[in-house]
Amino acid sequence: MSSPCHTSAVLVVFMALAVGVGAQQSNERSCDVIGDESSESQMERALLKKLEPLSQIRFNVTVEKGKTENYIYRFRVCREVNSTLHDFGGLVQTDRQNGKTTVIGRINETQVFNGSDWIMLIYKGGDSYGRHCSGEKRRAVIMISCKRGVTASSFSIISEEREKEQECFYLFEMDSSVACPAEDSHLSIGSILLITFASLIAVYIIGGFLYQRLVVGAKGMEQFPHFAFWQDLGNLVADGCDFVCRSKPRNTPAAYRGVGDDQLGEESEERDDHLLPM
Repeated sequence: MSSPCHTSAVLVVFMALAVGVGAQQSNERSCDVIGDESSESQMERALLKKLEPLSQIRFNVTVEKGKTENYIYRFRVCREVNSTLHDFGGLVQTDRQNGKTTVIGRINETQVFNGSDWIMLIYKGGDSYGRHCSGEKRRAVIMISCKRGVTASSFSIISEEREKEQECFYLFEMDSSVACPAEDSHLSIGSILLITFASLIAVYIIGGFLYQRLVVGAKGMEQFPHFAFWQDLGNLVADGCDFVCRSKPRNTPAAYRGVGDDQLGEESEERDDHLLPM
Protein backbone atom coordinates (compact mmCIF):
# COMPACT_ATOMS: atom_id res chain seq x y z
CA MET A 1 0.00 0.00 0.00
CA SER A 2 1.34 3.42 -0.94
CA SER A 3 2.04 6.01 1.70
CA PRO A 4 -0.96 8.31 0.87
CA CYS A 5 -3.34 5.37 0.95
CA HIS A 6 -1.90 4.16 4.25
CA THR A 7 -2.30 7.63 5.78
CA SER A 8 -5.90 7.85 4.60
CA ALA A 9 -6.70 4.45 6.09
CA VAL A 10 -5.25 5.47 9.45
CA LEU A 11 -7.30 8.66 9.45
CA VAL A 12 -10.47 6.74 8.66
CA VAL A 13 -9.80 4.36 11.56
CA PHE A 14 -9.20 7.21 14.00
CA MET A 15 -12.37 8.98 12.85
CA ALA A 16 -14.37 5.81 13.30
CA LEU A 17 -12.99 5.34 16.81
CA ALA A 18 -13.74 8.96 17.70
CA VAL A 19 -17.30 8.65 16.42
CA GLY A 20 -17.73 5.40 18.34
CA VAL A 21 -16.47 6.92 21.59
CA GLY A 22 -18.65 9.99 21.14
CA ALA A 23 -21.70 7.84 20.46
CA GLN A 24 -20.95 5.72 23.51
CA GLN A 25 -20.68 8.81 25.73
CA SER A 26 -23.90 10.26 24.36
CA ASN A 27 -25.69 6.95 25.05
CA GLU A 28 -24.57 6.78 28.68
CA ARG A 29 -27.41 6.69 31.14
CA SER A 30 -27.81 9.54 33.58
CA CYS A 31 -29.48 9.97 36.94
CA ASP A 32 -33.17 9.14 37.15
CA VAL A 33 -34.88 10.60 40.20
CA ILE A 34 -37.11 8.19 42.10
CA GLY A 35 -40.72 8.43 40.95
CA ASP A 36 -42.36 9.34 37.68
CA GLU A 37 -40.66 11.84 35.43
CA SER A 38 -43.62 14.17 35.81
CA SER A 39 -43.12 14.21 39.59
CA GLU A 40 -39.56 15.56 39.39
CA SER A 41 -39.39 19.03 40.87
CA GLN A 42 -37.69 22.02 39.27
CA MET A 43 -35.19 21.98 42.13
CA GLU A 44 -34.18 18.38 41.40
CA ARG A 45 -33.73 19.10 37.69
CA ALA A 46 -31.67 22.19 38.49
CA LEU A 47 -29.42 20.26 40.88
CA LEU A 48 -28.84 17.44 38.38
CA LYS A 49 -27.89 20.03 35.76
CA LYS A 50 -25.58 21.67 38.28
CA LEU A 51 -23.81 18.33 38.84
CA GLU A 52 -23.36 17.67 35.12
CA PRO A 53 -19.74 19.02 34.96
CA LEU A 54 -18.70 16.18 37.29
CA SER A 55 -20.23 13.41 35.19
CA GLN A 56 -17.07 12.64 33.20
CA ILE A 57 -14.83 12.30 36.26
CA ARG A 58 -14.20 8.89 37.82
CA PHE A 59 -13.56 8.72 41.56
CA ASN A 60 -11.77 5.87 43.34
CA VAL A 61 -10.91 5.29 46.98
CA THR A 62 -9.26 2.26 48.63
CA VAL A 63 -10.21 1.13 52.12
CA GLU A 64 -8.25 -1.50 54.04
CA LYS A 65 -9.31 -2.71 57.48
CA GLY A 66 -7.11 -5.46 58.80
CA LYS A 67 -6.89 -8.64 56.74
CA THR A 68 -10.59 -9.21 56.19
CA GLU A 69 -11.72 -6.00 54.49
CA ASN A 70 -9.82 -4.61 51.54
CA TYR A 71 -12.07 -2.77 49.10
CA ILE A 72 -11.95 -0.31 46.21
CA TYR A 73 -14.93 2.01 45.84
CA ARG A 74 -15.60 3.46 42.39
CA PHE A 75 -18.00 6.32 41.91
CA ARG A 76 -19.37 8.48 39.11
CA VAL A 77 -21.78 11.38 39.31
CA CYS A 78 -24.99 10.47 37.47
CA ARG A 79 -23.27 7.95 35.21
CA GLU A 80 -22.69 4.19 35.33
CA VAL A 81 -19.28 3.10 36.61
CA ASN A 82 -19.24 0.34 33.98
CA SER A 83 -21.64 1.19 31.17
CA THR A 84 -21.02 -2.13 29.42
CA LEU A 85 -22.75 -4.03 32.24
CA HIS A 86 -25.94 -1.95 31.99
CA ASP A 87 -26.53 -2.42 35.70
CA PHE A 88 -27.09 1.29 36.54
CA GLY A 89 -24.29 1.02 39.11
CA GLY A 90 -23.26 4.54 40.08
CA LEU A 91 -21.16 3.49 43.08
CA VAL A 92 -19.68 0.00 43.28
CA GLN A 93 -17.45 -1.86 45.71
CA THR A 94 -14.77 -4.30 44.57
CA ASP A 95 -13.23 -6.80 46.98
CA ARG A 96 -9.48 -6.80 46.26
CA GLN A 97 -9.07 -10.29 47.68
CA ASN A 98 -11.54 -12.19 45.52
CA GLY A 99 -12.46 -9.59 42.87
CA LYS A 100 -16.16 -9.66 43.75
CA THR A 101 -18.07 -6.52 42.74
CA THR A 102 -21.05 -5.24 44.70
CA VAL A 103 -23.29 -2.39 43.58
CA ILE A 104 -23.76 0.01 46.49
CA GLY A 105 -26.21 2.33 44.71
CA ARG A 106 -27.81 2.75 41.31
CA ILE A 107 -28.36 5.94 39.32
CA ASN A 108 -31.89 4.94 38.29
CA GLU A 109 -32.96 5.35 41.93
CA THR A 110 -31.54 8.76 42.70
CA GLN A 111 -32.45 11.35 45.28
CA VAL A 112 -30.88 14.79 45.35
CA PHE A 113 -31.33 17.87 47.54
CA ASN A 114 -29.16 20.68 48.79
CA GLY A 115 -28.44 23.31 51.42
CA SER A 116 -26.71 26.66 51.35
CA ASP A 117 -23.26 25.23 50.56
CA TRP A 118 -23.72 21.49 50.01
CA ILE A 119 -25.49 18.98 47.77
CA MET A 120 -26.60 15.54 48.93
CA LEU A 121 -26.67 12.84 46.26
CA ILE A 122 -28.24 9.49 47.20
CA TYR A 123 -28.13 6.30 45.14
CA LYS A 124 -30.59 3.67 46.29
CA GLY A 125 -31.40 0.20 44.97
CA GLY A 126 -27.98 -1.38 45.51
CA ASP A 127 -27.34 -5.10 45.93
CA SER A 128 -28.99 -6.63 48.98
CA TYR A 129 -27.15 -7.08 52.24
CA GLY A 130 -26.47 -10.58 53.39
CA ARG A 131 -26.56 -10.94 57.16
CA HIS A 132 -26.91 -7.24 57.92
CA CYS A 133 -29.77 -4.75 57.88
CA SER A 134 -32.48 -7.39 57.44
CA GLY A 135 -31.20 -8.09 53.93
CA GLU A 136 -32.41 -4.76 52.55
CA LYS A 137 -30.85 -3.13 49.51
CA ARG A 138 -27.72 -1.08 49.94
CA ARG A 139 -27.72 2.70 49.67
CA ALA A 140 -24.93 5.21 48.98
CA VAL A 141 -25.04 8.75 50.40
CA ILE A 142 -22.57 11.23 48.90
CA MET A 143 -22.15 14.61 50.59
CA ILE A 144 -20.70 17.18 48.16
CA SER A 145 -19.40 20.23 50.04
CA CYS A 146 -18.58 23.64 48.65
CA LYS A 147 -14.93 24.41 47.87
CA ARG A 148 -14.37 27.26 45.44
CA GLY A 149 -11.74 26.91 42.75
CA VAL A 150 -11.85 23.09 42.84
CA THR A 151 -13.80 21.07 40.30
CA ALA A 152 -13.72 17.93 42.44
CA SER A 153 -11.39 16.54 45.09
CA SER A 154 -11.05 14.63 48.36
CA PHE A 155 -13.46 11.80 47.57
CA SER A 156 -13.46 9.49 50.59
CA ILE A 157 -15.65 7.13 52.57
CA ILE A 158 -16.69 8.32 56.02
CA SER A 159 -18.48 5.31 57.43
CA GLU A 160 -20.75 2.38 56.76
CA GLU A 161 -23.83 2.10 58.92
CA ARG A 162 -24.87 -1.54 58.90
CA GLU A 163 -25.66 -2.29 62.52
CA LYS A 164 -29.28 -1.15 62.27
CA GLU A 165 -32.25 -3.25 61.29
CA GLN A 166 -33.22 -0.88 58.50
CA GLU A 167 -32.10 2.25 56.68
CA CYS A 168 -28.44 1.24 56.52
CA PHE A 169 -26.16 3.27 54.25
CA TYR A 170 -22.61 4.01 53.09
CA LEU A 171 -21.56 7.64 53.65
CA PHE A 172 -19.07 9.35 51.33
CA GLU A 173 -17.92 12.94 51.01
CA MET A 174 -16.12 15.09 48.47
CA ASP A 175 -15.39 18.75 47.72
CA SER A 176 -16.48 20.64 44.63
CA SER A 177 -17.18 24.16 43.48
CA VAL A 178 -20.50 23.06 41.95
CA ALA A 179 -21.98 22.96 45.45
CA CYS A 180 -21.09 26.60 46.13
CA PRO A 181 -23.79 29.26 45.99
CA ALA A 182 -23.58 31.90 43.30
CA GLU A 183 -21.47 34.83 44.39
CA ASP A 184 -23.44 38.01 45.01
CA SER A 185 -22.29 40.49 42.42
CA HIS A 186 -24.75 43.29 43.31
CA LEU A 187 -23.20 46.68 43.92
CA SER A 188 -23.81 48.53 47.15
CA ILE A 189 -25.68 51.85 47.20
CA GLY A 190 -22.43 53.68 47.95
CA SER A 191 -20.73 52.09 44.95
CA ILE A 192 -23.63 53.02 42.67
CA LEU A 193 -23.56 56.63 43.88
CA LEU A 194 -19.79 56.80 43.46
CA ILE A 195 -19.95 55.42 39.91
CA THR A 196 -22.80 57.81 39.03
CA PHE A 197 -20.92 60.81 40.45
CA ALA A 198 -17.70 59.89 38.61
CA SER A 199 -19.64 59.44 35.36
CA LEU A 200 -21.29 62.87 35.70
CA ILE A 201 -17.93 64.50 36.40
CA ALA A 202 -16.43 62.84 33.32
CA VAL A 203 -19.34 63.94 31.12
CA TYR A 204 -19.12 67.51 32.49
CA ILE A 205 -15.37 67.83 31.88
CA ILE A 206 -15.29 66.18 28.45
CA GLY A 207 -18.49 67.82 27.20
CA GLY A 208 -17.50 71.24 28.55
CA PHE A 209 -14.02 70.99 27.05
CA LEU A 210 -15.41 70.14 23.62
CA TYR A 211 -17.95 72.97 23.82
CA GLN A 212 -15.35 75.57 24.84
CA ARG A 213 -12.91 74.43 22.17
CA LEU A 214 -15.23 73.83 19.23
CA VAL A 215 -18.06 76.30 19.82
CA VAL A 216 -16.57 79.14 21.85
CA GLY A 217 -13.11 78.78 20.32
CA ALA A 218 -11.27 79.01 23.65
CA LYS A 219 -7.58 78.22 23.93
CA GLY A 220 -5.30 77.04 26.72
CA MET A 221 -6.79 76.88 30.22
CA GLU A 222 -9.88 78.73 29.02
CA GLN A 223 -10.98 75.45 27.42
CA PHE A 224 -11.77 74.10 30.87
CA PRO A 225 -15.53 74.51 31.48
CA HIS A 226 -16.39 77.46 33.75
CA PHE A 227 -12.71 78.13 34.30
CA ALA A 228 -13.26 81.55 35.92
CA PHE A 229 -15.78 80.11 38.38
CA TRP A 230 -13.48 77.27 39.47
CA GLN A 231 -10.56 79.69 39.73
CA ASP A 232 -12.54 81.99 42.02
CA LEU A 233 -13.81 79.00 43.98
CA GLY A 234 -10.25 77.87 44.57
CA ASN A 235 -9.31 81.30 45.88
CA LEU A 236 -12.37 81.34 48.15
CA VAL A 237 -11.52 77.89 49.51
CA ALA A 238 -7.95 79.00 50.14
CA ASP A 239 -9.18 82.11 51.98
CA GLY A 240 -11.56 80.01 54.02
CA CYS A 241 -8.81 77.59 55.00
CA ASP A 242 -6.57 80.52 55.89
CA PHE A 243 -9.31 82.00 58.07
CA VAL A 244 -10.27 78.74 59.82
CA CYS A 245 -6.92 77.04 60.18
CA ARG A 246 -4.75 79.92 61.47
CA SER A 247 -4.15 79.54 65.21
CA LYS A 248 -3.27 83.21 65.93
CA PRO A 249 -5.53 86.24 65.64
CA ARG A 250 -5.23 88.01 62.36
CA ASN A 251 -4.40 91.39 64.03
CA THR A 252 -1.42 90.01 65.94
CA PRO A 253 1.77 91.71 64.77
CA ALA A 254 4.32 89.59 63.10
CA ALA A 255 7.07 88.09 65.23
CA TYR A 256 9.70 89.73 63.06
CA ARG A 257 10.24 93.15 61.56
CA GLY A 258 11.50 93.70 58.10
CA VAL A 259 14.39 95.98 57.40
CA GLY A 260 13.29 98.98 55.32
CA ASP A 261 14.60 102.35 54.35
CA ASP A 262 12.56 103.99 57.06
CA GLN A 263 14.48 102.09 59.71
CA LEU A 264 17.81 103.23 58.51
CA GLY A 265 18.95 106.36 60.33
CA GLU A 266 20.81 109.25 58.71
CA GLU A 267 24.45 108.75 58.32
CA SER A 268 26.23 110.00 61.39
CA GLU A 269 28.25 113.13 60.83
CA GLU A 270 30.73 111.87 63.32
CA ARG A 271 33.53 110.24 61.53
CA ASP A 272 36.52 108.31 62.54
CA ASP A 273 38.91 110.64 60.81
CA HIS A 274 40.79 111.22 64.07
CA LEU A 275 41.74 107.58 64.10
CA LEU A 276 43.59 107.90 60.88
CA PRO A 277 47.29 108.64 61.15
CA MET A 278 48.16 112.28 60.53
